[in-house]
Amino acid sequence: MKLKKVVSALLVGTMVFGLTACGESAATPAADTAAETTAEDASVKDSAVTGNADASEKLVIWTLAKDLESFAERYAEQNPDVQVETVVIEPADYVTKVQTALNGGATEPDIIVGEPQMLEDMFDAGYFEDLNQAPYNAQDYADQIVDYVWKVGQDKDGIQRAISYQITPAGIYYRRDIATEVFGTDDPEEVGKLFADYDTILNTAQTLKDKGYRIFASDAEMNYFSGDSAWVIDGKLNVDQGRRDYMDLSIKLYQDDLTAYANQWSTPWYQAMSGEVPILTADIQSYADDSVNVWDAESFDEATADMEKTQVFAYGLPSWGVLTLRDNVGETSGKWGVCAGPAYGFGGGTFIGISSLSERKERAWDFVKFVTLNEETADWWIEKSEGDTVSLLSVLDKHKDDENPVYGGEKLYSFWLKQAEGIDYSKVTRYDKVIGDAWGEAISNIKTGVATEEEAINTFYDTVAATYPDLVIER
Repeated sequence: MKLKKVVSALLVGTMVFGLTACGESAATPAADTAAETTAEDASVKDSAVTGNADASEKLVIWTLAKDLESFAERYAEQNPDVQVETVVIEPADYVTKVQTALNGGATEPDIIVGEPQMLEDMFDAGYFEDLNQAPYNAQDYADQIVDYVWKVGQDKDGIQRAISYQITPAGIYYRRDIATEVFGTDDPEEVGKLFADYDTILNTAQTLKDKGYRIFASDAEMNYFSGDSAWVIDGKLNVDQGRRDYMDLSIKLYQDDLTAYANQWSTPWYQAMSGEVPILTADIQSYADDSVNVWDAESFDEATADMEKTQVFAYGLPSWGVLTLRDNVGETSGKWGVCAGPAYGFGGGTFIGISSLSERKERAWDFVKFVTLNEETADWWIEKSEGDTVSLLSVLDKHKDDENPVYGGEKLYSFWLKQAEGIDYSKVTRYDKVIGDAWGEAISNIKTGVATEEEAINTFYDTVAATYPDLVIER
């Protein structure tokens, strides 16, 4: 099979949390005579071979999500005739490795994965097998998976090419004890009203500040909810009012001292999950003041020992944030809740498919079904991951009344399914990562005074035009 070569950025998410691996990378055009690439050639984070060394069959998995190592081990246990080789590739290298291998005609790996923002280009390149054709007949399983997840795995012609074992809708994680003290209730429905829209969020933030708290650790917590419309519609850049409102929110949170000035994923951002955290300065957050290393826990504690402290009310994260907080809440375990944000959103998700060049497609399909469509596997994964949210509807229904002790006994699987039902995947495009990053850079430059709003937005337009010259841009 001859694969099409695409000359475009193949992009994925940016964060690594809990058991979900995400990252970003840009693929480069492969040479016409690209050499075959094998798993041994890949720049890997981890590589494992499970199963019987004398097994009659083999299966090679390339992934950027470490989750699949656990799934592979489980699969090998139940299929002793199969030796499974799982290669976890650095997210920054993943797309390039897959592109080079398949454009070079490599018959391994058998299983490949992708995250939502990279899938469209990979589908167009012909890397993923058509799962609607026999013997797969994937369309027969469409009503078993959460709708938006099923659609993410389809190409532009509606052909199923990948399936995910998880859903990743976004929500607001909040401190129940602070909610009760400041607002008189910790009920998720009522607390959700405090995040109903951006103006309300600013009012909520000021009320919390007046009581000695901060609404967020960082000023970027609403990022997952900011995509109310697509960045590109019919070949035209779309900067709608919602994007500008989000820009205004982020700037005001920063300039009005409404957060703890802790960058996402930094030491204080994590520490705020378990209790008090120092209120940093805007200069520390923007790195204009490098006297505090926010990425080293030990030196951070020493450098901030005498700073004013606060407690943070909320975080905006997808459902995998359950795993992030689980590992960091410490003594605040049981004091958290989850409510809806100002819009529907989602982030990340690992989609699994079969390499179109694999010579073990029947075995590969068996693995895909095992990971995504097997109720016993989904039950096992909920327990193994300690809270990841699966995409199999029957299992979500089975666990709908499960109470999560970290979140005050809240029934999170029911909540996440409700949020997933509101996701409109048509708003997601292959352009999102580059354009979203450029918009984030504009926000950063405005809030820190590096540029005026007009200057920053013009630079944003220039960046998009240079990256995607075929887009229609109206300034």
